[in-house]
Amino acid sequence: NPFNPVTKINFAIQKQGLVTLKVYDMLGREVAALVNEFKQAGYYSLDFNASGLSSGIYFYKLQANDFTDIKKMVLIK
Repeated sequence: NPFNPVTKINFAIQKQGLVTLKVYDMLGREVAALVNEFKQAGYYSLDFNASGLSSGIYFYKLQANDFTDIKKMVLIK
């Protein structure tokens, strides 16, 4: 899933609640907070613009209620 410099992140929430979506670098440092709000159940899509980041591997972490998921992204410039 290499991208340069914008990618779309799609996710679904099964029940309403506080949702956070954050991006981390390889060292575990948070580089972006994309979502931090109460959301209703449903499907969501957002664009992540990484033009201010250097090439490399990044991870995004989605937390919603008792659900957590982490996915890898590769930024190639």
